Amino acid sequence: MSGRARLALCAAAATLMASCALLPLVDGPTWLLQLVPLVAVQSGVGAAARRVPLGRPLTVAAQALATLLLLTLVFARQHAIIGLIPGPGTFRYLAALLQQGSTDVGEYAIPAPLTEGIKLMLIGGVLLIGLLVDTLAVTFRSAAPAGLPLLALYSVAAGLSDGGAGWLWFLVAAAGYLMLLLAEGRDRLAQWGRVFGGGPRSPGVPDGGAVAPVRTGRRIGAVALGVALLVPLALPAMSGGLLDAAGTGVGAGNGNGGTVSAVNPLVSLRDSLNTTNDRQVLSVKTSTNDVSDLYLRIVSLDDFDGTTWRPAQRHIVGVPDTLPTPVGLSADVKRGTVTTTISAADWYAQDWLPMPYPPSGVKIAGRWRYEPVGMTLVGDHGQNTRGETYQVTSLDVEPTAQQLASAPEPPAALKREYTQVPAALPKVVAQTARQITAGTRNHYEEAVRLQDYFALTGGFQYDTQVEVGRGPNAIATFLKKKQGFCVHFSFAMAAMARTLGIPARVAVGFAPGTPQPDGTVSVNQKDAHAWPELYFEGVGWTRFEPTPTRGTTPSYTQSDTPGTSLPDQGLPSHQSSTAPSSAASPSGNCSPKLVKLQGCDTASAAAVPHSGGGGAGLWWALLIGLAALVVLAVPLSPLLWRARMRSVRLGTHARTEEGAAAHTLAAWQELADSAWDYGIAPDESLTPRGAADRIVRLGELDPAAGAAVHRVADAVEQVLYAPRPRPATGAAQDVRRAVEGLRGAVGAGARLRALFLPRSAVRVLWAASARWSALRARVTAARPSLRRPSEQRS
Repeated sequence: MSGRARLALCAAAATLMASCALLPLVDGPTWLLQLVPLVAVQSGVGAAARRVPLGRPLTVAAQALATLLLLTLVFARQHAIIGLIPGPGTFRYLAALLQQGSTDVGEYAIPAPLTEGIKLMLIGGVLLIGLLVDTLAVTFRSAAPAGLPLLALYSVAAGLSDGGAGWLWFLVAAAGYLMLLLAEGRDRLAQWGRVFGGGPRSPGVPDGGAVAPVRTGRRIGAVALGVALLVPLALPAMSGGLLDAAGTGVGAGNGNGGTVSAVNPLVSLRDSLNTTNDRQVLSVKTSTNDVSDLYLRIVSLDDFDGTTWRPAQRHIVGVPDTLPTPVGLSADVKRGTVTTTISAADWYAQDWLPMPYPPSGVKIAGRWRYEPVGMTLVGDHGQNTRGETYQVTSLDVEPTAQQLASAPEPPAALKREYTQVPAALPKVVAQTARQITAGTRNHYEEAVRLQDYFALTGGFQYDTQVEVGRGPNAIATFLKKKQGFCVHFSFAMAAMARTLGIPARVAVGFAPGTPQPDGTVSVNQKDAHAWPELYFEGVGWTRFEPTPTRGTTPSYTQSDTPGTSLPDQGLPSHQSSTAPSSAASPSGNCSPKLVKLQGCDTASAAAVPHSGGGGAGLWWALLIGLAALVVLAVPLSPLLWRARMRSVRLGTHARTEEGAAAHTLAAWQELADSAWDYGIAPDESLTPRGAADRIVRLGELDPAAGAAVHRVADAVEQVLYAPRPRPATGAAQDVRRAVEGLRGAVGAGARLRALFLPRSAVRVLWAASARWSALRARVTAARPSLRRPSEQRS
């Protein structure tokens, strides 16, 4: 393999390896499998253009044109001429698809579903990066600057995934770049000639000292990569470096151990609540007659840094057959048992398992782990809720107001952990909490007063459009503006409760859904919700509902202020009636920023064709098969052309003298082109006999193959120079025998090059250029000449 071919292969591989960092952003790797042949075609077009050779600008233009044709074929063939050539409608469709992809990026949480818009952004972006890398590294022979687009690709992936493109993808991308640098170094080293070294020659290597710089380069690259990975571990300001275990995701432990890292499943509900799309997330069938309190809890957020709440890193174990009794729940508190069967939608891929709280038993298949502190289940090694049906047995805890009011102080360790507030929290938060709860006698009354302040007496309004800012001042801004949605209400109440010494955390999940005629409860995207949980010794973690017009007010909270605590029945999540309703859930809102809670129906998602029957599926299969054939035909076109020409030249001809002469000349042309494919360029200045001697000498042919070449040359001389040529027989067999000799005299790389990238295929371009010149000449000759006025008068 030549140095430039090796460099092109490494450039394509480096692009694909860097694009692996995008895998955490979307659900499923099918787009990457589709990308591989497209990058191969793009790289193959560049290699063919450089082989012709074309100038550098023309090479880049040819690759850009091939990239456009590939994108048209894959994404917009129904809007293109003959399914391949882009027209104005094609560009309008691709622009609309890109716009939809941009909308999807804002709508969906990571990992997002692979809509057509997102797939176009992924594949089109990587092909653009691949074009830049190939142009810099191969066409302009500058591999070092090619690292910039590769770095940009990895940086975008790492930034969007919020750390999801971790050290593994960094290693893959870095290894691709180092491979590209080493390929360029080897190519440059080969152009320098022999490198003299003082050491002995390596066995089996022609110039043993010549490999020393390559080995040194590999060692330097390995050391540099190791430094990039390990040095951050020693620098506190860099938060542990790339190998820091406290990243995102679920860490699978050995046996029953392991940890679940601090992944924040609640970044913002704003985009979800503002979208007009809504679809079912879960279908619930429960044994309880009252579904008004059927909250489905996903995870609890117990780590408060002054800006946001997130789940702390916790130890996870195998799921026990019977879950332990919740911490702090005494036998004196009334409780019942509820059995709930939950079916998740096929599109809903959530790492955390939505369950009624507190669960006492879970029956579910797959790789799930149990986090004892939050009493949650989390998927391991890619396990999620997509299409899952599971059964949860839970406790229906019914504490009284008296039991909550008389609750003793919680354990010191629990109180210390769950009442921590950062020093950066504005003082107005604690001051407001003390003003609201002035005159209360215990923590229960303080909690009820806080709940009523937000839901009833404080003048707060439920508004998903309000801007309260970010950082430690966000809660203070919310208390001043008195406008927000469930995130603001739950965050503020939990933070204020902690300043009062009440252990508090925030829960994320779904508020009660809407009963359906078949007895099930439909939980839709609009039901996504967040609420505070406060701890009372003897009862445990207890739900409160400070968000006005959302959810249901707990029965154990008794308002001591005039008015009603019943929410507005006309707003999305309301107290559900036990009577079935024939209407589906009203159109609500879905959350892009609720990380992994749900997805949204967008224009791009609606544009994705769904299999509606066998006919449609068959047509799609045929179209995909046709597209695959077209994609494969592009890099294989030189091979197919040479096979066709070989068949025509060595086929049967007419038995007339003219036919025999044409057959002999065609066989000689095939022999000359085959020798060219194996590296022996034709020399038109030589006679057939001189050309035969040159082919035998340079091709290092054995006597049998050499004799076959000379027999074909003798037959050609008979045709060209003899007054009455003797009919030649066996010319085709002699050509095949000579070609076998040429193939056997070269290495595997030269044989593959002759097969897939034959040099003689350039004759196609020459023929096209000649036809174009002839066409222009005919047009010029046919154009009527304009006579001068003097000639017209004469």
